[in-house]
Amino acid sequence: MKEKNRMIKEITEAFPVYQWAVVAVKDFEFHPEVREICRRNDCGRYGKTWVCPPATGTYEACRDLCRSFEQAFVFTGKYDLEDSYDFEGMMEGKDRFQKMCLKIRDLWKAEYGSCMILGNGSCESCEKCTYPHAPCRFPESLIHPIEGYGVMVNRLAETAGIHYINGKNTVTYFAAVLY
Repeated sequence: MKEKNRMIKEITEAFPVYQWAVVAVKDFEFHPEVREICRRNDCGRYGKTWVCPPATGTYEACRDLCRSFEQAFVFTGKYDLEDSYDFEGMMEGKDRFQKMCLKIRDLWKAEYGSCMILGNGSCESCEKCTYPHAPCRFPESLIHPIEGYGVMVNRLAETAGIHYINGKNTVTYFAAVLY
């Protein structure tokens, strides 16, 4: 565990991580209702990418995969917006956060090998995803949406002691490296 603490210290000093905590994966709350939000397809990505349901497998398979890990380094990025309607600022923050997530995941994998990262949003690496007709073109850049695995993010924030909302004219994105 001492080695993992060293890695977390390095990550939190090298990247603009806003808040973080280590949480036992057994303390994650999984709810099929969260996964059902994906099925409603409000974001338009359901059934269209390798990282979103149903490509990720059943709710139970996703939950069980997460539970195969013991701990999670849960972290956030907070991004300031011009106002609460600053969609462009939200998307810019999302892109910056996803790039940070990939770098953190790569560092973690290089140091310890096996891990899995869950983050915000869906993959947008390709203009048109190959799902379901061909393998992913960029599997090394995949970040699976945390909600797509049935994780209740607001409850995870509470468990981790991390703020879910960080004030007026901000957006906060969540991720977890499971190890």
